[in-house]
Amino acid sequence: MSSRCVVFPSILSAGLSPLALMLCLTGAGAEPAPVPPEAPPAAAKPATKAEAGPRPDVAPKPEQVGPANAVPLAQGAEPAPAAPKKSRELPPLVVARVSDDPVPTLAPSTFLDTFRMAERYQAIVDAGGWGTLPADLTIKPGARDPNIPALRQHLVLTGDLPAGVPSSDVLDPILVSAVKAFQARHGLPETGIVGRQTVTALNVPAATRQRQLSASAARQIGSNFPYGDRYVVVNIPSAAVEAVENGIVVRRYVAVVGKPDKATPRIEARITDVNLNPTWTLPVSIIKKEIIPKMRKDPGYLARERIRILGPGGVEVDPTTIDWAGEKAASYTLRQDSGLDNSLGQVRIDMPNKQAVYMHDTPSKSLFAREVRFHSHGCVRVAQVKELAGWLLEGTPGPSGPGSTWGPMEIEANIATNERLDIKLPKQIPVTFVYLTGYATPDGRAHFRDDIYGIDSPAVPMRDAVMTGSITPKKAAPAAPAKAPGNAPVPPGLIPQKAARPAAN
Repeated sequence: MSSRCVVFPSILSAGLSPLALMLCLTGAGAEPAPVPPEAPPAAAKPATKAEAGPRPDVAPKPEQVGPANAVPLAQGAEPAPAAPKKSRELPPLVVARVSDDPVPTLAPSTFLDTFRMAERYQAIVDAGGWGTLPADLTIKPGARDPNIPALRQHLVLTGDLPAGVPSSDVLDPILVSAVKAFQARHGLPETGIVGRQTVTALNVPAATRQRQLSASAARQIGSNFPYGDRYVVVNIPSAAVEAVENGIVVRRYVAVVGKPDKATPRIEARITDVNLNPTWTLPVSIIKKEIIPKMRKDPGYLARERIRILGPGGVEVDPTTIDWAGEKAASYTLRQDSGLDNSLGQVRIDMPNKQAVYMHDTPSKSLFAREVRFHSHGCVRVAQVKELAGWLLEGTPGPSGPGSTWGPMEIEANIATNERLDIKLPKQIPVTFVYLTGYATPDGRAHFRDDIYGIDSPAVPMRDAVMTGSITPKKAAPAAPAKAPGNAPVPPGLIPQKAARPAAN
Protein backbone atom coordinates (compact mmCIF):
# COMPACT_ATOMS: atom_id res chain seq x y z
CA MET A 1 0.00 0.00 0.00
CA SER A 2 1.39 3.42 -0.97
CA SER A 3 2.01 6.18 1.60
CA ARG A 4 -0.89 8.19 0.16
CA CYS A 5 -3.25 5.39 1.16
CA VAL A 6 -2.24 5.29 4.83
CA VAL A 7 -2.20 8.98 5.91
CA PHE A 8 -5.89 9.10 6.78
CA PRO A 9 -6.03 5.94 8.93
CA SER A 10 -2.88 7.13 10.68
CA ILE A 11 -4.66 10.30 11.81
CA LEU A 12 -7.61 8.30 13.03
CA SER A 13 -5.55 5.88 15.08
CA ALA A 14 -3.06 8.37 16.49
CA GLY A 15 -5.29 9.49 19.36
CA LEU A 16 -5.09 13.26 18.62
CA SER A 17 -6.53 15.82 20.98
CA PRO A 18 -9.69 17.72 19.94
CA LEU A 19 -7.56 20.82 19.23
CA ALA A 20 -5.24 18.87 16.96
CA LEU A 21 -8.20 17.38 15.13
CA MET A 22 -9.69 20.85 14.58
CA LEU A 23 -6.40 22.02 13.15
CA CYS A 24 -6.35 19.05 10.78
CA LEU A 25 -9.91 19.79 9.69
CA THR A 26 -9.89 23.61 9.37
CA GLY A 27 -6.30 24.84 9.45
CA ALA A 28 -5.80 25.56 5.78
CA GLY A 29 -2.32 26.92 5.30
CA ALA A 30 -1.33 26.18 8.91
CA GLU A 31 1.58 23.94 9.82
CA PRO A 32 0.30 20.40 10.48
CA ALA A 33 0.43 19.28 14.08
CA PRO A 34 3.01 16.59 14.78
CA VAL A 35 1.47 13.10 14.77
CA PRO A 36 2.66 10.70 17.47
CA PRO A 37 3.95 7.38 16.03
CA GLU A 38 1.51 4.50 16.08
CA ALA A 39 2.10 1.83 18.68
CA PRO A 40 3.02 -1.45 16.98
CA PRO A 41 0.21 -4.02 17.15
CA ALA A 42 0.70 -7.04 19.37
CA ALA A 43 0.17 -9.39 16.43
CA ALA A 44 -0.44 -8.51 12.80
CA LYS A 45 -3.35 -10.29 11.17
CA PRO A 46 -5.70 -9.58 8.25
CA ALA A 47 -8.75 -7.62 9.31
CA THR A 48 -12.12 -9.29 9.06
CA LYS A 49 -15.17 -7.43 7.80
CA ALA A 50 -16.21 -6.69 11.35
CA GLU A 51 -12.75 -5.30 12.14
CA ALA A 52 -12.29 -3.25 8.98
CA GLY A 53 -12.33 0.54 9.42
CA PRO A 54 -11.74 2.73 12.52
CA ARG A 55 -13.20 1.67 15.89
CA PRO A 56 -15.46 4.11 17.78
CA ASP A 57 -13.24 3.93 20.87
CA VAL A 58 -10.15 4.93 18.93
CA ALA A 59 -11.21 7.75 16.62
CA PRO A 60 -14.25 9.87 15.71
CA LYS A 61 -16.74 8.68 13.12
CA PRO A 62 -15.52 8.89 9.51
CA GLU A 63 -17.75 11.87 8.71
CA GLN A 64 -16.02 13.90 11.42
CA VAL A 65 -12.60 13.84 9.78
CA GLY A 66 -11.18 14.77 6.44
CA PRO A 67 -8.03 15.91 4.68
CA ALA A 68 -6.13 18.75 6.37
CA ASN A 69 -7.08 21.24 3.67
CA ALA A 70 -10.73 20.19 3.36
CA VAL A 71 -13.40 22.91 3.30
CA PRO A 72 -15.99 22.54 6.13
CA LEU A 73 -19.33 21.17 4.94
CA ALA A 74 -22.27 23.53 4.79
CA GLN A 75 -24.87 23.02 7.48
CA GLY A 76 -27.16 20.09 6.58
CA ALA A 77 -24.99 19.00 3.62
CA GLU A 78 -24.42 15.29 3.09
CA PRO A 79 -20.75 14.20 3.05
CA ALA A 80 -19.53 12.47 -0.09
CA PRO A 81 -19.28 8.70 0.39
CA ALA A 82 -15.74 7.52 0.96
CA ALA A 83 -14.21 5.50 -1.87
CA PRO A 84 -14.09 1.79 -0.94
CA LYS A 85 -10.64 0.51 -0.16
CA LYS A 86 -9.20 -1.83 -2.76
CA SER A 87 -8.08 -5.09 -1.19
CA ARG A 88 -4.57 -6.26 -2.00
CA GLU A 89 -5.40 -9.79 -0.96
CA LEU A 90 -5.54 -12.39 -3.72
CA PRO A 91 -8.96 -13.94 -4.31
CA PRO A 92 -9.33 -17.50 -3.04
CA LEU A 93 -8.06 -20.12 -5.46
CA VAL A 94 -10.86 -22.10 -7.08
CA VAL A 95 -9.84 -25.36 -8.72
CA ALA A 96 -11.65 -28.15 -10.52
CA ARG A 97 -12.34 -31.41 -8.75
CA VAL A 98 -9.39 -33.77 -8.66
CA SER A 99 -9.41 -37.44 -7.73
CA ASP A 100 -8.14 -38.49 -4.30
CA ASP A 101 -7.29 -41.99 -5.59
CA PRO A 102 -3.91 -42.94 -4.02
CA VAL A 103 -3.04 -45.25 -6.95
CA PRO A 104 -0.55 -43.55 -9.33
CA THR A 105 -1.33 -43.09 -13.01
CA LEU A 106 2.17 -44.34 -13.81
CA ALA A 107 4.06 -47.06 -11.95
CA PRO A 108 6.67 -49.68 -12.90
CA SER A 109 3.88 -52.16 -13.73
CA THR A 110 1.84 -49.75 -15.90
CA PHE A 111 3.08 -51.08 -19.23
CA LEU A 112 2.21 -54.73 -18.49
CA ASP A 113 -1.05 -53.84 -16.73
CA THR A 114 -2.14 -51.72 -19.67
CA PHE A 115 -1.03 -54.29 -22.26
CA ARG A 116 -3.07 -57.01 -20.54
CA MET A 117 -6.06 -54.70 -20.21
CA ALA A 118 -5.88 -54.03 -23.96
CA GLU A 119 -6.15 -57.81 -24.52
CA ARG A 120 -9.18 -57.97 -22.23
CA TYR A 121 -10.89 -55.15 -24.13
CA GLN A 122 -10.07 -56.88 -27.41
CA ALA A 123 -12.07 -59.84 -26.15
CA ILE A 124 -14.98 -57.48 -25.42
CA VAL A 125 -14.70 -56.11 -28.95
CA ASP A 126 -14.62 -59.62 -30.42
CA ALA A 127 -17.77 -60.48 -28.45
CA GLY A 128 -19.67 -57.54 -29.97
CA GLY A 129 -18.80 -54.73 -27.58
CA TRP A 130 -21.62 -52.77 -25.97
CA GLY A 131 -24.57 -50.78 -27.24
CA THR A 132 -25.22 -47.06 -27.06
CA LEU A 133 -27.60 -45.07 -24.91
CA PRO A 134 -29.70 -42.05 -25.98
CA ALA A 135 -27.46 -38.98 -26.02
CA ASP A 136 -29.99 -36.91 -24.07
CA LEU A 137 -30.53 -39.57 -21.40
CA THR A 138 -30.66 -38.41 -17.78
CA ILE A 139 -31.31 -40.80 -14.88
CA LYS A 140 -31.15 -39.77 -11.24
CA PRO A 141 -30.66 -42.20 -8.34
CA GLY A 142 -33.88 -44.02 -7.49
CA ALA A 143 -35.47 -43.38 -10.91
CA ARG A 144 -36.78 -46.04 -13.30
CA ASP A 145 -35.82 -46.06 -16.94
CA PRO A 146 -36.06 -48.65 -19.74
CA ASN A 147 -32.38 -48.01 -20.60
CA ILE A 148 -31.12 -49.20 -17.23
CA PRO A 149 -30.75 -52.90 -18.24
CA ALA A 150 -28.40 -51.84 -21.07
CA LEU A 151 -26.51 -49.65 -18.60
CA ARG A 152 -26.16 -52.61 -16.22
CA GLN A 153 -24.83 -54.84 -18.99
CA HIS A 154 -22.21 -52.24 -19.93
CA LEU A 155 -21.02 -51.81 -16.33
CA VAL A 156 -20.78 -55.58 -15.86
CA LEU A 157 -18.59 -55.85 -18.98
CA THR A 158 -16.24 -53.13 -17.69
CA GLY A 159 -16.08 -54.56 -14.18
CA ASP A 160 -17.81 -51.67 -12.43
CA LEU A 161 -20.82 -53.83 -11.46
CA PRO A 162 -20.59 -57.39 -10.15
CA ALA A 163 -22.11 -59.91 -12.55
CA GLY A 164 -24.36 -61.56 -9.97
CA VAL A 165 -26.33 -58.46 -8.96
CA PRO A 166 -30.09 -58.88 -9.57
CA SER A 167 -31.24 -56.93 -12.60
CA SER A 168 -33.95 -54.27 -12.58
CA ASP A 169 -34.85 -51.03 -14.34
CA VAL A 170 -34.15 -48.87 -11.24
CA LEU A 171 -31.02 -46.85 -10.57
CA ASP A 172 -30.68 -48.43 -7.12
CA PRO A 173 -27.83 -47.83 -4.61
CA ILE A 174 -25.68 -50.69 -5.93
CA LEU A 175 -26.01 -49.39 -9.49
CA VAL A 176 -25.32 -45.83 -8.30
CA SER A 177 -22.03 -47.05 -6.78
CA ALA A 178 -21.17 -48.73 -10.09
CA VAL A 179 -21.90 -45.51 -11.99
CA LYS A 180 -19.63 -43.59 -9.60
CA ALA A 181 -16.86 -46.15 -10.18
CA PHE A 182 -17.26 -45.69 -13.94
CA GLN A 183 -17.16 -41.90 -13.55
CA ALA A 184 -14.02 -42.07 -11.42
CA ARG A 185 -12.22 -44.17 -14.04
CA HIS A 186 -13.06 -41.60 -16.71
CA GLY A 187 -12.12 -38.50 -14.73
CA LEU A 188 -15.75 -37.37 -14.38
CA PRO A 189 -17.49 -35.90 -11.32
CA GLU A 190 -18.56 -38.84 -9.17
CA THR A 191 -22.23 -37.89 -8.83
CA GLY A 192 -23.90 -41.24 -9.49
CA ILE A 193 -26.21 -39.41 -11.91
CA VAL A 194 -26.34 -40.67 -15.48
CA GLY A 195 -26.14 -37.40 -17.39
CA ARG A 196 -24.66 -35.94 -20.56
CA GLN A 197 -20.94 -36.40 -19.76
CA THR A 198 -21.42 -39.91 -18.41
CA VAL A 199 -23.55 -40.98 -21.38
CA THR A 200 -20.95 -39.59 -23.78
CA ALA A 201 -18.27 -41.69 -22.10
CA LEU A 202 -20.51 -44.78 -22.05
CA ASN A 203 -21.17 -44.43 -25.78
CA VAL A 204 -17.49 -44.52 -26.80
CA PRO A 205 -17.17 -47.83 -28.69
CA ALA A 206 -15.27 -50.70 -27.10
CA ALA A 207 -12.93 -50.73 -30.13
CA THR A 208 -11.93 -47.13 -29.43
CA ARG A 209 -11.23 -47.93 -25.79
CA GLN A 210 -9.12 -50.92 -26.83
CA ARG A 211 -7.17 -48.72 -29.22
CA GLN A 212 -6.52 -46.17 -26.44
CA LEU A 213 -5.12 -48.89 -24.21
CA SER A 214 -2.89 -50.38 -26.88
CA ALA A 215 -1.65 -46.94 -28.00
CA SER A 216 -0.81 -45.89 -24.45
CA ALA A 217 1.03 -49.17 -23.85
CA ALA A 218 2.98 -48.65 -27.06
CA ARG A 219 4.04 -45.18 -25.90
CA GLN A 220 5.63 -46.77 -22.82
CA ILE A 221 7.89 -49.05 -24.84
CA GLY A 222 11.53 -48.04 -24.44
CA SER A 223 10.92 -45.89 -21.37
CA ASN A 224 13.99 -45.53 -19.19
CA PHE A 225 12.23 -43.70 -16.36
CA PRO A 226 13.83 -44.28 -12.92
CA TYR A 227 10.86 -44.33 -10.57
CA GLY A 228 12.58 -44.46 -7.18
CA ASP A 229 10.95 -43.66 -3.84
CA ARG A 230 9.78 -40.20 -4.94
CA TYR A 231 8.80 -39.07 -8.42
CA VAL A 232 6.40 -36.74 -10.24
CA VAL A 233 3.99 -37.67 -13.04
CA VAL A 234 2.09 -35.33 -15.35
CA ASN A 235 -0.50 -37.17 -17.43
CA ILE A 236 -1.18 -34.67 -20.21
CA PRO A 237 -4.72 -35.83 -21.15
CA SER A 238 -5.71 -35.74 -17.45
CA ALA A 239 -4.26 -32.22 -16.99
CA ALA A 240 -3.11 -33.31 -13.53
CA VAL A 241 0.15 -33.59 -11.59
CA GLU A 242 0.90 -36.40 -9.15
CA ALA A 243 3.57 -36.42 -6.43
CA VAL A 244 4.28 -40.09 -5.75
CA GLU A 245 6.06 -41.32 -2.63
CA ASN A 246 6.69 -45.00 -1.87
CA GLY A 247 4.22 -46.02 -4.57
CA ILE A 248 1.37 -43.83 -3.26
CA VAL A 249 0.04 -40.54 -4.61
CA VAL A 250 0.56 -38.20 -1.67
CA ARG A 251 -0.49 -35.08 -3.58
CA ARG A 252 -2.45 -34.61 -6.79
CA TYR A 253 -2.88 -31.17 -8.37
CA VAL A 254 -5.01 -29.62 -11.08
CA ALA A 255 -2.88 -28.46 -14.01
CA VAL A 256 -3.14 -26.52 -17.26
CA VAL A 257 -1.29 -28.15 -20.17
CA GLY A 258 -0.56 -27.27 -23.79
CA LYS A 259 -3.29 -26.43 -26.24
CA PRO A 260 -3.56 -28.81 -29.23
CA ASP A 261 -1.55 -26.54 -31.52
CA LYS A 262 1.14 -26.07 -28.83
CA ALA A 263 1.18 -29.58 -27.41
CA THR A 264 2.98 -30.38 -24.19
CA PRO A 265 5.67 -32.91 -25.20
CA ARG A 266 6.46 -36.19 -23.51
CA ILE A 267 9.64 -35.94 -21.47
CA GLU A 268 11.62 -37.88 -18.88
CA ALA A 269 13.82 -35.62 -16.80
CA ARG A 270 14.88 -34.77 -13.27
CA ILE A 271 13.79 -31.84 -11.12
CA THR A 272 16.96 -29.99 -10.11
CA ASP A 273 15.82 -26.65 -8.69
CA VAL A 274 12.88 -24.73 -7.30
CA ASN A 275 12.94 -21.07 -8.39
CA LEU A 276 11.18 -18.50 -6.21
CA ASN A 277 10.29 -15.18 -7.89
CA PRO A 278 11.51 -16.41 -11.29
CA THR A 279 12.14 -14.16 -14.23
CA TRP A 280 10.75 -15.23 -17.60
CA THR A 281 12.82 -15.25 -20.77
CA LEU A 282 10.41 -15.08 -23.68
CA PRO A 283 10.78 -17.71 -26.41
CA VAL A 284 11.57 -16.49 -29.90
CA SER A 285 8.24 -17.89 -31.15
CA ILE A 286 6.28 -15.68 -28.74
CA ILE A 287 8.43 -12.64 -29.57
CA LYS A 288 7.61 -13.06 -33.26
CA LYS A 289 3.96 -14.08 -33.01
CA GLU A 290 2.80 -11.99 -30.05
CA ILE A 291 5.24 -9.33 -28.82
CA ILE A 292 6.19 -7.71 -32.14
CA PRO A 293 2.55 -7.32 -33.32
CA LYS A 294 1.59 -5.86 -29.93
CA MET A 295 4.49 -3.37 -29.96
CA ARG A 296 3.48 -2.17 -33.41
CA LYS A 297 0.06 -1.24 -32.04
CA ASP A 298 1.05 -0.27 -28.50
CA PRO A 299 4.68 0.96 -27.99
CA GLY A 300 4.20 1.04 -24.22
CA TYR A 301 3.32 -2.64 -23.92
CA LEU A 302 6.76 -3.89 -22.80
CA ALA A 303 7.11 -1.19 -20.15
CA ARG A 304 3.71 -2.01 -18.63
CA GLU A 305 4.51 -5.72 -18.57
CA ARG A 306 7.97 -5.02 -17.08
CA ILE A 307 9.71 -6.80 -19.95
CA ARG A 308 13.27 -5.67 -20.61
CA ILE A 309 15.19 -5.98 -23.88
CA LEU A 310 18.76 -7.22 -23.39
CA GLY A 311 21.47 -7.09 -25.99
CA PRO A 312 24.97 -8.62 -26.06
CA GLY A 313 26.50 -8.82 -22.61
CA GLY A 314 23.13 -8.32 -20.96
CA VAL A 315 23.08 -4.58 -21.75
CA GLU A 316 19.55 -3.20 -21.65
CA VAL A 317 18.25 -1.79 -24.94
CA ASP A 318 15.73 1.03 -25.28
CA PRO A 319 12.61 -0.31 -27.08
CA THR A 320 12.30 2.95 -29.03
CA THR A 321 15.62 2.21 -30.77
CA ILE A 322 14.25 -0.99 -32.33
CA ASP A 323 12.42 -1.09 -35.65
CA TRP A 324 9.28 -3.02 -34.77
CA ALA A 325 8.16 -3.11 -38.41
CA GLY A 326 10.48 -6.08 -38.94
CA GLU A 327 11.53 -9.01 -36.75
CA LYS A 328 14.83 -7.62 -35.47
CA ALA A 329 13.53 -7.78 -31.89
CA ALA A 330 13.66 -11.59 -32.07
CA SER A 331 17.48 -11.41 -32.08
CA TYR A 332 17.44 -9.87 -28.59
CA THR A 333 16.70 -11.44 -25.22
CA LEU A 334 13.37 -10.30 -23.80
CA ARG A 335 13.06 -10.94 -20.07
CA GLN A 336 10.17 -10.22 -17.73
CA ASP A 337 11.09 -9.10 -14.22
CA SER A 338 10.11 -11.10 -11.15
CA GLY A 339 6.85 -10.20 -9.47
CA LEU A 340 3.26 -11.17 -8.85
CA ASP A 341 2.34 -10.41 -12.48
CA ASN A 342 5.20 -12.40 -13.98
CA SER A 343 3.91 -14.93 -16.49
CA LEU A 344 5.53 -17.73 -14.47
CA GLY A 345 3.95 -16.48 -11.27
CA GLN A 346 5.96 -16.84 -8.08
CA VAL A 347 7.37 -20.36 -8.48
CA ARG A 348 9.05 -22.27 -11.28
CA ILE A 349 10.09 -25.93 -11.02
CA ASP A 350 13.19 -26.47 -13.11
CA MET A 351 13.79 -29.76 -14.96
CA PRO A 352 16.45 -29.41 -17.68
CA ASN A 353 15.28 -31.14 -20.88
CA LYS A 354 15.65 -30.90 -24.62
CA GLN A 355 12.10 -29.62 -25.07
CA ALA A 356 12.74 -26.69 -22.65
CA VAL A 357 9.47 -27.24 -20.76
CA TYR A 358 8.87 -27.01 -17.03
CA MET A 359 6.18 -26.61 -14.37
CA HIS A 360 5.29 -23.23 -12.90
CA ASP A 361 2.85 -20.92 -11.18
CA THR A 362 0.71 -18.38 -13.05
CA PRO A 363 -0.94 -15.03 -12.25
CA SER A 364 -4.00 -16.14 -14.25
CA LYS A 365 -5.52 -18.82 -12.06
CA SER A 366 -9.10 -18.84 -13.38
CA LEU A 367 -8.34 -21.70 -15.78
CA PHE A 368 -7.74 -24.04 -12.85
CA ALA A 369 -11.48 -24.04 -12.17
CA ARG A 370 -12.33 -25.45 -15.61
CA GLU A 371 -12.88 -29.10 -16.41
CA VAL A 372 -11.12 -28.63 -19.78
CA ARG A 373 -7.63 -27.20 -19.18
CA PHE A 374 -5.63 -27.29 -22.41
CA HIS A 375 -4.56 -23.65 -22.81
CA SER A 376 -0.80 -23.26 -22.27
CA HIS A 377 2.02 -22.85 -24.78
CA GLY A 378 3.52 -26.23 -23.81
CA CYS A 379 4.67 -25.86 -20.21
CA VAL A 380 2.55 -27.08 -17.29
CA ARG A 381 0.90 -24.62 -14.93
CA VAL A 382 0.18 -26.12 -11.51
CA ALA A 383 -2.48 -25.05 -9.05
CA GLN A 384 -1.17 -24.87 -5.46
CA VAL A 385 2.34 -25.03 -6.87
CA LYS A 386 3.81 -23.70 -3.60
CA GLU A 387 2.58 -26.84 -1.85
CA LEU A 388 4.22 -28.98 -4.54
CA ALA A 389 7.41 -26.95 -4.12
CA GLY A 390 7.31 -27.63 -0.38
CA TRP A 391 7.07 -31.38 -1.05
CA LEU A 392 9.98 -31.21 -3.48
CA LEU A 393 12.06 -29.28 -0.93
CA GLU A 394 11.57 -31.80 1.87
CA GLY A 395 15.05 -32.70 3.11
CA THR A 396 16.59 -29.58 1.57
CA PRO A 397 18.33 -27.27 4.10
CA GLY A 398 16.16 -24.21 4.73
CA PRO A 399 17.05 -20.52 4.42
CA SER A 400 18.85 -20.59 7.79
CA GLY A 401 21.15 -23.41 6.75
CA PRO A 402 21.47 -26.97 8.13
CA GLY A 403 18.79 -27.78 10.67
CA SER A 404 16.22 -25.43 9.10
CA THR A 405 13.53 -26.44 6.63
CA TRP A 406 11.54 -25.05 3.71
CA GLY A 407 8.03 -24.92 5.14
CA PRO A 408 5.13 -22.77 3.89
CA MET A 409 6.24 -19.76 6.00
CA GLU A 410 9.81 -19.90 4.73
CA ILE A 411 8.64 -20.14 1.11
CA GLU A 412 6.21 -17.22 1.53
CA ALA A 413 8.79 -15.09 3.37
CA ASN A 414 11.32 -15.47 0.57
CA ILE A 415 8.69 -14.79 -2.09
CA ALA A 416 7.78 -11.60 -0.21
CA THR A 417 11.31 -10.25 -0.82
CA ASN A 418 10.54 -10.14 -4.56
CA GLU A 419 14.13 -11.28 -5.14
CA ARG A 420 14.82 -14.31 -7.31
CA LEU A 421 16.07 -17.33 -5.38
CA ASP A 422 17.12 -20.63 -6.94
CA ILE A 423 17.03 -23.52 -4.47
CA LYS A 424 18.96 -26.59 -5.62
CA LEU A 425 17.65 -29.97 -4.53
CA PRO A 426 20.33 -32.13 -2.85
CA LYS A 427 18.73 -35.17 -4.51
CA GLN A 428 17.15 -34.71 -7.92
CA ILE A 429 13.59 -36.03 -8.29
CA PRO A 430 12.55 -37.89 -11.47
CA VAL A 431 9.67 -36.32 -13.40
CA THR A 432 7.86 -37.47 -16.51
CA PHE A 433 5.21 -35.98 -18.78
CA VAL A 434 3.24 -38.89 -20.27
CA TYR A 435 0.36 -39.17 -22.74
CA LEU A 436 -1.89 -41.92 -21.44
CA THR A 437 -5.42 -41.81 -22.86
CA GLY A 438 -6.01 -45.35 -21.63
CA TYR A 439 -4.09 -47.06 -18.85
CA ALA A 440 -4.58 -49.80 -16.28
CA THR A 441 -3.67 -49.84 -12.61
CA PRO A 442 -2.56 -52.84 -10.54
CA ASP A 443 -6.01 -53.06 -8.92
CA GLY A 444 -7.44 -54.22 -12.26
CA ARG A 445 -9.15 -50.97 -13.30
CA ALA A 446 -8.95 -49.40 -16.76
CA HIS A 447 -8.85 -45.58 -16.87
CA PHE A 448 -9.61 -43.39 -19.87
CA ARG A 449 -9.13 -39.76 -20.85
CA ASP A 450 -9.89 -37.86 -24.05
CA ASP A 451 -7.35 -38.01 -26.86
CA ILE A 452 -6.92 -34.24 -26.85
CA TYR A 453 -4.04 -34.19 -29.34
CA GLY A 454 -5.62 -36.76 -31.69
CA ILE A 455 -2.63 -39.10 -31.77
CA ASP A 456 -4.31 -42.43 -30.99
CA SER A 457 -5.39 -42.75 -34.60
CA PRO A 458 -3.82 -45.68 -36.49
CA ALA A 459 -2.87 -43.22 -39.22
CA VAL A 460 -0.18 -41.66 -37.02
CA PRO A 461 3.12 -43.55 -37.43
CA MET A 462 5.02 -44.76 -34.38
CA ARG A 463 8.20 -42.96 -33.42
CA ASP A 464 10.88 -43.58 -30.85
CA ALA A 465 10.40 -41.60 -27.67
CA VAL A 466 12.72 -38.64 -27.25
CA MET A 467 14.32 -38.59 -23.81
CA THR A 468 16.23 -35.75 -22.21
CA GLY A 469 19.89 -35.27 -21.55
CA SER A 470 19.22 -36.01 -17.89
CA ILE A 471 18.00 -39.55 -18.51
CA THR A 472 19.83 -41.34 -21.28
CA PRO A 473 17.61 -43.57 -23.43
CA LYS A 474 18.55 -47.12 -24.17
CA LYS A 475 20.28 -47.43 -27.51
CA ALA A 476 18.23 -49.18 -30.13
CA ALA A 477 18.42 -49.52 -33.87
CA PRO A 478 15.95 -47.24 -35.64
CA ALA A 479 12.86 -49.15 -36.69
CA ALA A 480 10.55 -48.47 -39.59
CA PRO A 481 6.86 -47.92 -38.84
CA ALA A 482 5.30 -51.26 -37.98
CA LYS A 483 3.05 -52.91 -40.53
CA ALA A 484 0.18 -54.90 -39.16
CA PRO A 485 -0.34 -58.39 -40.58
CA GLY A 486 -3.53 -59.12 -42.44
CA ASN A 487 -6.44 -56.88 -41.60
CA ALA A 488 -5.25 -55.93 -38.09
CA PRO A 489 -5.08 -52.19 -37.47
CA VAL A 490 -1.75 -50.40 -37.68
CA PRO A 491 -0.43 -49.76 -34.14
CA PRO A 492 -1.27 -46.22 -33.09
CA GLY A 493 1.53 -43.69 -33.16
CA LEU A 494 3.50 -42.05 -30.44
CA ILE A 495 3.11 -38.40 -29.59
CA PRO A 496 4.92 -36.40 -32.30
CA GLN A 497 8.19 -34.84 -31.15
CA LYS A 498 9.38 -31.52 -32.52
CA ALA A 499 12.81 -29.99 -32.57
CA ALA A 500 13.85 -28.50 -29.26
CA ARG A 501 12.64 -24.97 -28.70
CA PRO A 502 12.13 -22.81 -25.65
CA ALA A 503 8.59 -23.38 -24.46
CA ALA A 504 6.31 -20.70 -23.11
CA ASN A 505 3.95 -20.98 -20.21
